[in-house]
Amino acid sequence: MGRLLQFILSPLSLCYGLIMQSRNLLFDIGILSQKSFEKSIISVGNLSYGGTGKTPHIEYLIHLLQPNYSVGTLSRGYGRDSKGFILASKRSNIKYIGDEPLQYLKKFENLQVAVDEQRCRGINLMLQKHPELEVILLDDAFQHRYVKPGLSILLTDYHHLYTEDYVLPSGTLREFRSAAKRADIIVVTKTPKIFSPITRRRILEDLRPASHQRIYFSYLKYSAPIPFQDSDQFAFPLKPINILLFTGIANDYPLREHLERICSELITINYPDHHQYTEKDLDIIKKKFDDLPTKKKILVTTEKDVMRLKTPELSTKLKNLPLFYVPIEVDFHQNDKQQFDNEIINYVKKN
Repeated sequence: MGRLLQFILSPLSLCYGLIMQSRNLLFDIGILSQKSFEKSIISVGNLSYGGTGKTPHIEYLIHLLQPNYSVGTLSRGYGRDSKGFILASKRSNIKYIGDEPLQYLKKFENLQVAVDEQRCRGINLMLQKHPELEVILLDDAFQHRYVKPGLSILLTDYHHLYTEDYVLPSGTLREFRSAAKRADIIVVTKTPKIFSPITRRRILEDLRPASHQRIYFSYLKYSAPIPFQDSDQFAFPLKPINILLFTGIANDYPLREHLERICSELITINYPDHHQYTEKDLDIIKKKFDDLPTKKKILVTTEKDVMRLKTPELSTKLKNLPLFYVPIEVDFHQNDKQQFDNEIINYVKKN
């Protein structure tokens, strides 16, 4: 967004920010009540609208905690056609629970996955149905203040720190930067894998954490591409090749950077975050793919997009196409991993 447009929109941003600040004040002074729970409730969220890597960080926490604790996730279920509380089952689909909850459900055994736009109700119902749950991970709940989490984790993108952003509509922040003080942990996500101490120090000075806050730095790791079709028909090529990447996520730049290192040419098609693909979309994608002037070409998308593509109608459209998806996970730099893991586990142990 240009500086002139930001300046023009700044009065609207101020009004929006003040409305959110007034709402926060009502919670802070107790006029609007927050509910605490005896079980371990960990919130993962951000100040901006999407794109900070909540899904892989939730998955990191599941991997960390599941070996020793009974874990559940609770999301709003963005983009689903249903409403209210739903406890996911093997029969659940994307229209019923949304793409991110479906991804958690598919990837983890013995994980309780639920959706509810009202988080307090959702937690209560999860615990009623599964009283053995010891930890509930709240996905994208930093602004959902009716729940008082035992531990609040705030994510911010290394390439777009909240200290460099503005409140909607002149920026992407949902509330003023000062709201970051509510977090117990701040994670700077999507950092370079080779991360200099000078850059680390600069960001710490920029974020200026409060005395009760700890800051950790994470980065993305990409696994080997997986064929969309469950068959041996296609294998990911070892030699450089043309790639047509299509995504419906908030920020695809880390994946683009990763693929550019392993292909001869990268062509991209971008859709909005949580885009619900149609057969017409796939016709457009297929035509652009067919028009690429080479036989050495493949299609690539994200793991989250695959959740929205695995319907009978869309899967049929994609049959016989060399489509792959690239799973991602997060890791932490240097001593951050042990310190972060210890902080999470120590919090859960106390509860």
